[in-house]
Amino acid sequence: INAEYGIVTPTCRCIFSNSTKPSPLIQIKMSVFTQTLPKILCCICGTVIDSNPSNMCIECVKTRVDITEGISKQLIINFCKSCGRYLQPPNTWLVCELESPQLLSFCLKKIKGMNKVKLVDASFVWTEPHSKRLKVKVTIQSEVFNSAIVQQSFIVEYVVQDQQCDKCTKMETNQNFWTAAAQVRQKASHKRTFFYLEQLIIKHNIHNSTLSIKEFPDGVDFYFGHRSHCLKFVDFLNAVVPIRFKTAERLISQDDKSNTFTYNYTFSVEVSPICKDDLVCLPPKLAQSMGNMSPLVLCTKVSSIIHFIDPFTLKTCDLLSGTYWKYNFTSIMNSRQLIEFIILDIVPRGTSAGKRQLADVQCARNCDFGVNDTTFSTVTHLGNILKPGDLCLGYDYGTANFNEDDVKSLRRYNYPDIVLVRKSYSKDKKKKARVFKLKSLPKEKVDMKKSDIQKEEEDYETFLDDLEHDKELRSHINLYKATDVPIADAMDNDEADEDDIKLDELLEEMNINEDA
Repeated sequence: INAEYGIVTPTCRCIFSNSTKPSPLIQIKMSVFTQTLPKILCCICGTVIDSNPSNMCIECVKTRVDITEGISKQLIINFCKSCGRYLQPPNTWLVCELESPQLLSFCLKKIKGMNKVKLVDASFVWTEPHSKRLKVKVTIQSEVFNSAIVQQSFIVEYVVQDQQCDKCTKMETNQNFWTAAAQVRQKASHKRTFFYLEQLIIKHNIHNSTLSIKEFPDGVDFYFGHRSHCLKFVDFLNAVVPIRFKTAERLISQDDKSNTFTYNYTFSVEVSPICKDDLVCLPPKLAQSMGNMSPLVLCTKVSSIIHFIDPFTLKTCDLLSGTYWKYNFTSIMNSRQLIEFIILDIVPRGTSAGKRQLADVQCARNCDFGVNDTTFSTVTHLGNILKPGDLCLGYDYGTANFNEDDVKSLRRYNYPDIVLVRKSYSKDKKKKARVFKLKSLPKEKVDMKKSDIQKEEEDYETFLDDLEHDKELRSHINLYKATDVPIADAMDNDEADEDDIKLDELLEEMNINEDA
């Protein structure tokens, strides 16, 4: 019997089993009948209705029961005109557009008494934008009179009152509105580390709690409204790069009656000056403690740990942040001193480690190629990457000038005059439009001269080149598709290698606006 429609299945098949005869199929025909609810009289008005648990008609149920009783229908919400945010008590301010799902959720959460009923539907009712009123039509259901379900709709009106948030109040009164600041500095001749940190901050949304960001020639300052937000930011920096920091506080105001004090906290953060591709001379004690490592090494990667490699033996070592600051040494040559060489001949050796392989190389300066016959012989760790005719960046170690204290441990070693660092690419390839773009933080430039801005632009171009040809480096940040560059033209490159950017590495940038 199908109880939902009140019918009996018209055909029934019965099978009688017998060991000697096949099972006969007997069909029994049955009539179809329709089940109808009995008619009763409404116990209030006497109207003939179908039987229901309440024994009342719909009109009588509406007059006897109001399921919206106890639900607030007039509420007040606070709105800051300066920043366009709504107050969520006790002290949280939310950004919500008019008639947006976020604003609807915010309004519904303010209605009291909704825990006893079931919310079915909710929508905004149009009001004049300048009326300082918001109306929401809410539909609810509730159970009454022995499992009878009643559904009812009603309007909730919200009065929007103006109230300035603490941040806007301090800005309007020209008060020192920040509570904690992190001053990030690095003693380096370039700003590639800050560009990398900027992308990490954007990817992990660490900048959401900042009040403002100011850029200086030697670093960046981040300002926060709470000390805990600044501490969280410093902990994030400590997890991605080797840093050390000092703290300071300044008394702003005090109330002797309530015994309350207001301080400004400053975190002075210093980032390690060692960067990728830097040529470093390790202190003798440190080199000995790391398995008699050769003092002259190349920095291959910088994270919370600094990674070094001996380009002449392929021996590697890792240096923890705490150990580095104990010795506190700097690089003897940095990426601004890289010279372009052309590979004349290369003979691989048998020693290899992962993607690296030792090789004997004969090279010449690219600027001297065709001018004089000066050539150099050296050993490189790029034996499986370089080929005759390739361009390579390296350091001219033999003719460089060093501080005596930095290189006194290198006297007993006979190093080649040239230290090759990484493969370079032709200028024609660099001039091609990039298929990717990066997001940037809303920074305010302070005390930046024209020469500083030009130098920063050059460093940014170098950083983009590193991203374009370093797969491991760009794996930690987000790359977005460039909308103004045809993808087919930009990706058509005969010299592309396996480390170049692929289309599946790029993200679609999402823009939320009124026309979307």
